[in-house]
Amino acid sequence: MGSNGGDPRRPPPQLHGVVIISLPPPDDPTKGKTITAFTLSDSDPSPLHHHDHLLTLPPPPPPPPQTPLPLPLSPKRVIAFLFATSILILSLWVCLFSDVPYQLLSSVDEDGRRRNESSSFLFDLYPKLGNRSGSVMPDVKLGSFRMKNWKSSKLVASSSKNASAVFPLKGNIFPDGQYYTSVFVGNPPKPYFLDVDTGSDLTWIQCDAPCTSCAKGPHPLYKPTKGKIVPSGDLLCGEVQSNQNFGYCDSCQQCDYEIEYADRSSSMGVLARDDMHLITAKSVHTINKGQLLASPAKTDGILGLSSSRVSLPSQLASQGIINNVVGHCISTEADRGGYMFLGDDFVPRWGMTWVPNLSSQRNYYRAEVMKIKYGPQQLKLGAGSRNVGQVVFDTGSSYTYFTNEVYTSLLTTLKHMANGLVQDNSDSTLPVCWRADFPIRSVKDVKQFFEPLTLQFGKLWWMKALTLTIPPESYLIISDKGYVCLGILDGSEIIDGSTIILGDISLRGKLLVYDNVKQKIGWTHSDCAKPQKSRGFPFFL
Repeated sequence: MGSNGGDPRRPPPQLHGVVIISLPPPDDPTKGKTITAFTLSDSDPSPLHHHDHLLTLPPPPPPPPQTPLPLPLSPKRVIAFLFATSILILSLWVCLFSDVPYQLLSSVDEDGRRRNESSSFLFDLYPKLGNRSGSVMPDVKLGSFRMKNWKSSKLVASSSKNASAVFPLKGNIFPDGQYYTSVFVGNPPKPYFLDVDTGSDLTWIQCDAPCTSCAKGPHPLYKPTKGKIVPSGDLLCGEVQSNQNFGYCDSCQQCDYEIEYADRSSSMGVLARDDMHLITAKSVHTINKGQLLASPAKTDGILGLSSSRVSLPSQLASQGIINNVVGHCISTEADRGGYMFLGDDFVPRWGMTWVPNLSSQRNYYRAEVMKIKYGPQQLKLGAGSRNVGQVVFDTGSSYTYFTNEVYTSLLTTLKHMANGLVQDNSDSTLPVCWRADFPIRSVKDVKQFFEPLTLQFGKLWWMKALTLTIPPESYLIISDKGYVCLGILDGSEIIDGSTIILGDISLRGKLLVYDNVKQKIGWTHSDCAKPQKSRGFPFFL
């Protein structure tokens, strides 16, 4: 007999009752459960004739919510999260600190024309072949007509719409101190080298006229025919003579002009109208003297690119050929020049720093500067409660010119620079030069002893500072003696003595744009290798 076995004599268990539990219908769980109980007795074996109990219970409470377990972060999820975050941050940066949203929406310019309906013209910058002997004689080509007497007129020009051309910029800071481009004038076209000058109004070429002290260009002198001479009654003559002390001459057969530059050189001549590389432009043949004669690097004239109505870009814009935009990019490499363009096809739609172009009677590209720093040290900008200055961007100036206050403050700061360089006045290349106890082959050998200059032009939306940084290689040169010299000069006698002029030396390594339509000046860092047409949003470049 097993241990689980019962007593065989014990009576079997008696059934005393039955409990029936019925579940609620699936479509309505709120009815709860139903419990039916029955009891059994010996006197009445039928379970249906005794106790009958019906109980309805409420539905059970819902189970407490369970916190889902976090999914494991795989490398792919981490990469996707970081990518999405970076896209969001970049989008916020674009909206806050650039003109991309506005420019992407502004496919139509203010004058109602689409950007791609007008042409742009590219000019390469060429190097000059100069004489490396002697000291540098800086050029400051901020031209202005003599006297004042305003008169308005409309210029006349003709062109082939959709025409385009590429011209390189060439040149150097030392020893030649200028950048020029090549243009073709006349019919048949003849080449001429012209200094690129954003501070001059007129485009002129040395003409075949009697002169005993005029500069000699590399090409034959320009010889206009009698029919190309502009008469004094021409509307173009009215524009050129509008601020000169020349009265109207009904019997005169030519239109005379005279320009005086900031370096005390001058140019005088008569106006001629001729063909300039696929377009009919206004060219000037001239007699010139002064610093133009002493320039060791020979050119045939000047290409005026200011905002004046007689400048080349303004003439093209007045006929709807281009939008009145000028840009240039000068390389920091000694053996490379750069390029220049007219029109807005090569203006980047993002990454540019823009500041307002202040209106000026002299048609200079001018902006207001709030602070100037040499490294962390703030320089004295000037006297007065506002303590602000004005900056002119001038490709006709070889070097940069500071006001006397800023220049003196800079020299004081440079006296406390790191060891390794000693100021030496025996080198007459520039006013301030240093020698080292080791051979100097390029600015790269000594730039660790100098700090970058930073010009602050205000802030964007009171948040981001609008700055232009000038690294040491953009304000230093190496002389023939192997000394390092400061390419920033005292501008006390330039213009009114209260204006800072950024010349070629400090404009290198940057794309500069002068937008005469929207009255603003912009820049961005560039190697100036070749121009790129503006495209859409930066993600798709």
